[in-house]
Amino acid sequence: MAEKKLFIEDKMLKMFAGKVGTPFHLYDERGIEENAKNFLDAFSWSEGFVNYFAVKALPNVNIVRLLSSLGFGADCSSLPELKTALKAGLPPEKIMYTSNDTPDEEFREVLETGAILNLDDMTHIEDILRLNDGKFPEVISFRYNPGPGRTGNVIIGNPVEAKYGVTYEQLFDCYRIAKEKGARKFMLHTMVASNELEEDYIVETARMLFSLVGEIKEKCGVRISQVDLGGGIGIPYRPEEDGIDFFHLSSRIKELYVQMIEEKGLPPLRISFECGRAITGPYGILVSKVRHVARKYKTFVGLDASMADLMRPALYGAYHHIAILGKEDMECSEVYDVTGSLCENNDKFAIDRRLPPVEKGDIVVIFDTGAHGHSMGFNYNAKLRSAEYLYKGDGSFVKIRRKETYEDYIATELDVPEEVAIL
Repeated sequence: MAEKKLFIEDKMLKMFAGKVGTPFHLYDERGIEENAKNFLDAFSWSEGFVNYFAVKALPNVNIVRLLSSLGFGADCSSLPELKTALKAGLPPEKIMYTSNDTPDEEFREVLETGAILNLDDMTHIEDILRLNDGKFPEVISFRYNPGPGRTGNVIIGNPVEAKYGVTYEQLFDCYRIAKEKGARKFMLHTMVASNELEEDYIVETARMLFSLVGEIKEKCGVRISQVDLGGGIGIPYRPEEDGIDFFHLSSRIKELYVQMIEEKGLPPLRISFECGRAITGPYGILVSKVRHVARKYKTFVGLDASMADLMRPALYGAYHHIAILGKEDMECSEVYDVTGSLCENNDKFAIDRRLPPVEKGDIVVIFDTGAHGHSMGFNYNAKLRSAEYLYKGDGSFVKIRRKETYEDYIATELDVPEEVAIL
């Protein structure tokens, strides 16, 4: 079986695991930096290009601050994510807040900060006008849902059934109203697939939005100044898969841009993305230890990590590559289900996975957890959230999130219940 290569030497990782205890998430700072710089370089032909890092992928202020120092913005989908971006030092104009079933109190705070609002539904227009003295903020974006015009995937779903975005018919009314109510700078956004490894899909998304730019100008008299292609660029979770080449993708989008924007005499556009997984995903690992090898009707490798530390396999049936530290060169001669200790039978990192012979005490590395790993964690069975560490380029480690304690877990509990009066 093909193997993935660790960004840290086995011996060093084993020593570190022995020192701090498992499970924990570890991120490669140098890998994230180099990957982020490549992404920016690939699209440098677009003046002012920005990637609004999807904070939901890895919501740690230290990671957001690192990416901000390289020139990234932040894509936020909740008020705490917005506060994380501000805490990381990002200016409001580099923060995109993508609304989804948003309450008034969040809209109020976003409007006060001056972050870019990316509206998800026509009813949000009424909310903004009601909360903002009958006028729109100067900069506004709308999220477009193409419906039957595109296919989605297992993570986001069929666009027709997706709860996100305004329809083709609604889109033009959105921009007309926004213009009438005071908006002066207009952006167009979409997000139709997640973890997409087909380059053509991303290119066709660009084609779709470039086409809409002309239609919106013709029908609404509105100039779109920025097109956001969303996130969705995937990563190769399986060793045999190939990732998307940022530079090749960029060259194809630039070719479309010349044909559909420049040669048609449309005003210049800034291109942006909101990739999270593609930036940090490959540069994180979940490190765990084998507690038991149980032989029943099947053979189970029981880890000290659980789906509370990495939910994707249980939620999507997603593949994550697994290695046994120090046994990478051994034959994968055994078949195991690799499990956690939650009281749920879907608490499995892998089913019928071929691995080298596994023993109690082995250190297990689960790859590509740098996005939607720790961030999707939870506390079922009172599992405490694991720590996060950053592996520095000089070979040192820094803790960027401590392990949760029992006191953290019960911090919001009231030992003596308080009576709540309603009259």
